[in-house]
Amino acid sequence: MVTGDNVETAKAIAFECGILNAKDVASETTIIEGKVFREMSETAREEVADKITVMGRSSPNDKLLLVQALKRKGHVVAVTGDGTNDAPALHEADIGLSMGISGTEVAKESSDIIILDDDFTSVVKVVRWGRSVYANIQKFIQFQLTVNVAALVINVVAAVSSGAVPLNAVELLWVNLIMDTLGALALATEPPTDNLMKRHPVGRREPLVTNIMWRNLFIQALYQIAVLLVFNFDGKRIFQLHNESREHADKIKNTFVFNAFVFCQIFNEFNARKPEEKNVFGGVTSNRLFMGIVGITTVLQILIIEFLGKFFGTVRLGWKLWLLSVAIGAVRSGPSRMLASPFLFRPDLSRIT
Repeated sequence: MVTGDNVETAKAIAFECGILNAKDVASETTIIEGKVFREMSETAREEVADKITVMGRSSPNDKLLLVQALKRKGHVVAVTGDGTNDAPALHEADIGLSMGISGTEVAKESSDIIILDDDFTSVVKVVRWGRSVYANIQKFIQFQLTVNVAALVINVVAAVSSGAVPLNAVELLWVNLIMDTLGALALATEPPTDNLMKRHPVGRREPLVTNIMWRNLFIQALYQIAVLLVFNFDGKRIFQLHNESREHADKIKNTFVFNAFVFCQIFNEFNARKPEEKNVFGGVTSNRLFMGIVGITTVLQILIIEFLGKFFGTVRLGWKLWLLSVAIGAVRSGPSRMLASPFLFRPDLSRIT
């Protein structure tokens, strides 16, 4: 909190708002006067800038100096204000938020966002939705990368080894539709949750694809590739298709691999929805759009296998193979996540500001 009020007044208000606590008062650099901060060297200001919790008796120039010091340290800076004196700091900040009712025209023109109702809870809503959009983009990227890596490796390995691919062009187009259109609708429209506000802010230089996402991608894609390649190369023996003609046996095997692959992607949406949690099904029923898209994808897959075999080059599967296909996909949302948890790579949160 940066204010022109007396330090003692500012301290009392900060305690009331929850900005200050007893430990902060004991620290010399937590509460500071604008004059003291102003007289510091540029290097000294940078050292104490992110430790300051309350600045009293500050001038408009002190606010500007604080914003500049924080930006030089790599922080993403947001400033709220309503007066003409706040205009330089609002303009210099990465995000300037001015008050729509009590704010002056100069402050509004210098800001990026105008809070129409002058309510600070609106700022919380902005942050909540901003974090939700960022998290949803990460979910979709993890989902799409996993599908791409698995499909590419399975087809390349099969083509190099046997000269035939288990997933033909039409089947890959259907998988691509699941990834791009249905996957985006299911994951990118996930509503914000209160847990988002408990996360540490993301630093300016933090990668979009985190270590946790790489872990999930690697474990899930590796599982999928290993299981489906086993069925691709040894499916005839596993399914006991020795009495079938070679062409029909290959169709059953390839249809099963395609069906299991699609169900892996359906359950992969649940994995991508909760990338940092073991219980990937928590709260899923509250998102009707997500459940609707999963249901539509499942119904369409059943129609493809059972009724559109001529178009997709597939054959009908027995109920045992259907259950096995679903089971292969479902395993990835439970035990595989539990298996991956000991290898959880956690980022260094001390660098995130």
